[in-house]
Amino acid sequence: MSAVPLPTDHPERFALAEEVHARPPEPLPTPARASYLAVLVDADERALESAQLASLCERFAVPAPARDATHFSASLGALRLKWERHGEFSSWTLIAAGAESQAFAQPATTLLPDGWLRALPGRTLMAAHAVLAPAPLRPPDEAELAPHFAGNLVVGSAIGDGDALAYTDFKIHADGCSRFLLLGRNLSPRAAGRMVQRLFEIEAYRMMALLALPVARRLSPRTVAIEKSLAQLTDGIARNEGAADETLLHELTRLAAEVESGLAASQFRFGACRAYAELVRTRIAELREARLGGMSTLGAFMARRFEPAVSTCLTVSQRLHDLSERVAQASALLSTRVDIARERQNQALLSSMDRRAKLQLRLQQTVEGLSVAAIAYYVVGLIGYLAKGGKVLGLPLNADLAVGLAVPLVALAALLVVRRARRHAHEDDAASAH
Repeated sequence: MSAVPLPTDHPERFALAEEVHARPPEPLPTPARASYLAVLVDADERALESAQLASLCERFAVPAPARDATHFSASLGALRLKWERHGEFSSWTLIAAGAESQAFAQPATTLLPDGWLRALPGRTLMAAHAVLAPAPLRPPDEAELAPHFAGNLVVGSAIGDGDALAYTDFKIHADGCSRFLLLGRNLSPRAAGRMVQRLFEIEAYRMMALLALPVARRLSPRTVAIEKSLAQLTDGIARNEGAADETLLHELTRLAAEVESGLAASQFRFGACRAYAELVRTRIAELREARLGGMSTLGAFMARRFEPAVSTCLTVSQRLHDLSERVAQASALLSTRVDIARERQNQALLSSMDRRAKLQLRLQQTVEGLSVAAIAYYVVGLIGYLAKGGKVLGLPLNADLAVGLAVPLVALAALLVVRRARRHAHEDDAASAH
């Protein structure tokens, strides 16, 4: 068939189209053994992880994956290996066909080279073994299941609309691994592979979600202490008693820094908890469980044990967010009060300045009056001296009369000159202001 002429492909078109087909579950024949390992790997350990995988492939003469690969599967002799790199951890699934004389006695990990598994970089968070066997005519009772799970309380259910029976105790056994027993009823290899992968992922995602629980337990007492301090500070703001506003604002700033520090240190973990918990619920729903007699199902076990832990983490996260908002509101309230107090101070200062301006104006008017009197006195004195001098020269002048007549005229002229000077000064100030 010839290709249809299309516009230029998006750079990520083919990668996105293949994403839905990536990481399919490995087919699992009946009977079979499978092991799963979830390892937390830091970014600087990724290269060592790739090198360790490459060394295993080299030992079995299998081409190693590319360094930037995020998943890989291959047959290594009698062992089938599947590796996946997730956001925070890497998962290793090992599958070996055939039954064993005693369940969980010879898991798939025993087929790996000695010491290879221990040399993997990172920290093991979850490890589990699964045994797939044909289902008996009737479901096994507690006595028959007890040897497989060291006498622990077992939970289980019919899954896949009754196509298989799944049992586990969600315990870490002496070998460091959890255990899943899957009894199939005419299961196809693909269906068996999907079921075992879901069981493994339920446990892996449960553990990843619960990484937030220690964080929540550490933050809970600190959160309670901050809430009490904030309540006291808010009460102090409401009563307007005790410490000055600057002291209250300093305490609120300190509380805000503590809250933001807690948020910054925990929100990634709490967000991951929410996402992983949702994956656990999704995987349990995909099992399509049905009860077996009086035995608790996997979903019921998670509802009683897992969901409360997740709720604790999410509650602490929400309390931190609420605290951040409440501190911000208290800071805004106190800032408003400080602004109002500052406005009152400014108003009082303006009133004081206005009184000073009025006083200065009166003083200026008084000075102007004194200036007019002084100028008039000085000029009239000069006129008097001139009149006396003219009289001595023989002019027909009456010095006293001349001085008396000059007083109002000189005073009026001096007043006009002073006012004109003041008007020019005001005009200059107005011009400079613009």
